[in-house]
Amino acid sequence: MAGKLIIGNWKMNTRAQSAQSLVAALLADPVCNQPWVGVAAPAVYLAALGAQLAGQSLQLSAQDVSSFAADGAFTGEVSADMLRDVGCRYALVGHSERRQYFGEANPALLSKMNNAMAAGLVPVLCVGETLGERESGQYLEVIFSQLAILSEVNDGEYVIAYEPVWAIGTGKVASLEQIAEIHTAIKTWCLQNAKPSANIRVLYGGSVKAENAESILKTENVDGALVGGASLDAGSFRMICQAAGKLI
Repeated sequence: MAGKLIIGNWKMNTRAQSAQSLVAALLADPVCNQPWVGVAAPAVYLAALGAQLAGQSLQLSAQDVSSFAADGAFTGEVSADMLRDVGCRYALVGHSERRQYFGEANPALLSKMNNAMAAGLVPVLCVGETLGERESGQYLEVIFSQLAILSEVNDGEYVIAYEPVWAIGTGKVASLEQIAEIHTAIKTWCLQNAKPSANIRVLYGGSVKAENAESILKTENVDGALVGGASLDAGSFRMICQAAGKLI
């Protein structure tokens, strides 16, 4: 895919009506209703939004996917096949909040990646360091350890999102130099270790807003953005998509 990829992560926000209203606003705007734009909605709303998005260009993403592949006695889980069945194209895997609050680690994340790809989804593997890990100088070691599952993953398409944990929801943004350093390091690591090694897109996901989107998206080796809070406002998200559209 040429150009940038923009995915809005709504996290645990919206209600049924507000979710549908937000999607309706995006669908009405040709800047946002594009195949390189997606929204990651809460699981409970995915079926309704999938129906709303049928035949449209705007893509639907899940915020998580089960590490269990087959149907069965896994209460509360949502399988990759179920997500694909309701119209999802993408699924986030290993978001920092999942790692922090639910203890998600590489073995389960590898299963999630493989299950997503087997079902025809494109998983978005999220990696990133905490403030302590950055200040200690261990940030690359941490990120490479999170990327390690890509040397074992099955063949298929996936995306990587770099999200410095210290910049998520804090208003702090990594400098353009820091972003370029990490994105270049990730791509270099992938060329040497990942399967497949080529044409892997790396998104930036740390407090991307309308005001900083263009400069971030122009940064070396940044292939798009994973947008948090700004994606809950149609106007702000439009400006981010507009900045990305200029670079196609």
